[in-house]
Amino acid sequence: MRITSSVSGWRRTRLRTQMKAERSASSKSKRQNLYKAFIDDAAKTYADALIHNKLETTGLIDLHALVSRMRIMSSQPVIESAIKVVKVITDTYNQPNKTLEEIEAMISNGSVDILLSFSEACREEFEQSLEI
Repeated sequence: MRITSSVSGWRRTRLRTQMKAERSASSKSKRQNLYKAFIDDAAKTYADALIHNKLETTGLIDLHALVSRMRIMSSQPVIESAIKVVKVITDTYNQPNKTLEEIEAMISNGSVDILLSFSEACREEFEQSLEI
């Protein structure tokens, strides 16, 4: 009977471990898709903000919705970085439009990359195998 009990316990433990791994993989995949959507939307909205003064509310609302989803499943550093990105975009709409030369200079000096900290926070979260 002890052998049967041990085998049964081993199976339960193995099943729990397998289910935990599947949940973790699913969570990681969901976060990857969420972060990709945020990066894509933020890049498009920031590009618009650089050359327009009229606030693009649809893009900003979409970004806020993505940040709200991050609040459910992401680490605090990722959330904070995302909020900073949205703030930079909002502030950019209030600045004078950039010329092509100014945008080229921003590309050269790296200041156009407002998503760097966000991307690094995401990578660190994945490296730590964050399980939420």
